[in-house]
Amino acid sequence: MILVWLIAILIFAGAVAPLAARWNPRAPRWIALIATLLDLGLTLGIWAQGGDGSTRWIKQVDWPWLPAFGIHLHLAVDGLSLLLLMLTFFLGAIAVLASWTEIQSSIGFFHLNLLWVLAGIAGVFVALDLFVFYFAWELMLIPMYFLIAIWGHERRQYASVKFFLFTQLSGLLMLAAILALYFAHGQATGVYTFDYLQLLGTPLSRQAEFWIMLGFVAAFAVKLPVVPFHTWLPDAHSEASTAGSVILAGLLLKTGAYGFLRFVIPLFPNAAHEITPVALALATLGILYGAVMAFAQTDLKRLVAYTSVSHLGFVLLGIFAWNPLALQGAVMTMICHGFSTGALFVLAGALQERIHTRDLSQMGGLWNTAPRLSGAGLFFALASLGLPGLGDFVGEILVLLGVFRVSTGAAVAAAIGVLAATFYALRMVQRAFHGENVHHWRIPDLTPREGAAIALMMAVLLWLGLYPQPVFNTFRPAMDWLQQQVNTIVMR
Repeated sequence: MILVWLIAILIFAGAVAPLAARWNPRAPRWIALIATLLDLGLTLGIWAQGGDGSTRWIKQVDWPWLPAFGIHLHLAVDGLSLLLLMLTFFLGAIAVLASWTEIQSSIGFFHLNLLWVLAGIAGVFVALDLFVFYFAWELMLIPMYFLIAIWGHERRQYASVKFFLFTQLSGLLMLAAILALYFAHGQATGVYTFDYLQLLGTPLSRQAEFWIMLGFVAAFAVKLPVVPFHTWLPDAHSEASTAGSVILAGLLLKTGAYGFLRFVIPLFPNAAHEITPVALALATLGILYGAVMAFAQTDLKRLVAYTSVSHLGFVLLGIFAWNPLALQGAVMTMICHGFSTGALFVLAGALQERIHTRDLSQMGGLWNTAPRLSGAGLFFALASLGLPGLGDFVGEILVLLGVFRVSTGAAVAAAIGVLAATFYALRMVQRAFHGENVHHWRIPDLTPREGAAIALMMAVLLWLGLYPQPVFNTFRPAMDWLQQQVNTIVMR
């Protein structure tokens, strides 16, 4: 029942936000903050009670919805989805705080969309019925479109339409694949169902398994994003509001990685194994391409957006390396990327709010006038380049160690990507914060609200970098189950 409440709280709070704005313009902000913190508290409670890695499914609810069509409200959380739920509600609260003064128009409607996109993301992470999963997948789309189109920057209409077309078209391919799997299972067993646990092991011909899997891969590759399906991302990031960028980078991209882990490999293990060489090649291409493009940017938000393409290449690499080290590294990279890149977007938004530009050539010398903001920028740039002692390093080194066992070439190329991260991260710090203040900026430093949000994200990255074992323990049952799928393939 608690899983239903996690989503219901966000939907209800989102519906109330526009009504509350009529009597107090500040009320939607507090409603959104309380709702996200309440959900975060509930998920932390689940983690404390049963998220220690001792069970496969920690919480589960299964209610008939449309039983005649095999549709149930089947929600469940294991270690993987629990970690991503905690990330969702933590970054949701950060997004609310980051938009506290930035959003001044249609405040109630803004927080409705923000909370409903979080509800969709949470639904994706807990749905074990493929119909419910697709419903949640689409629920993310429309609120995110509005967050970009209404509260974005100069080219927001172009960016929002591009985002909508990429995600909607790929989502329709996944819907076709879901229906094909539904009918294939019904014909093979006589039971027509969308239930994930029953669909596992559906007897499929080699050709059918491959083509149905491609429908899922299309949706997840666009969301991750995998090069060359990434072109919507830099535009969406650079034109979205700060909260929109935090949600995009920290959460929406993770739904693509989650889809590969939860659906592609377990449902289509043999077909997934067949595309491993292509996946490894695209992952290394994304790592190197994203790093080179990030180095070439002068727009601060586009620079950070391309770092996401590079970092999430490590996630795809870890997923298709098919061994425990790489899988642990992929999940750790997913989590730490949410904090480090989300924080960089918060800082980029704070800078744009103060100096009204994202152009690095218009910055420089900000350390003298805003030392706390500049120091935070240096910290998260170091996290992004994989400094030992911070969480990103743990994820990337585990991926490299795991991939080295299966492909030396991919491991070497990915290691070059780590080296390239040093160049774009330090270039960003040098151009934005160091040097002379030739533009004579005099800007306020981080406010207590901004400083508290940034300090929390710093603390989490330090904790994950110095003591990641609780995360590994939480993820272990899900990882062991995935490894069983791999062993089945090897035995065949």
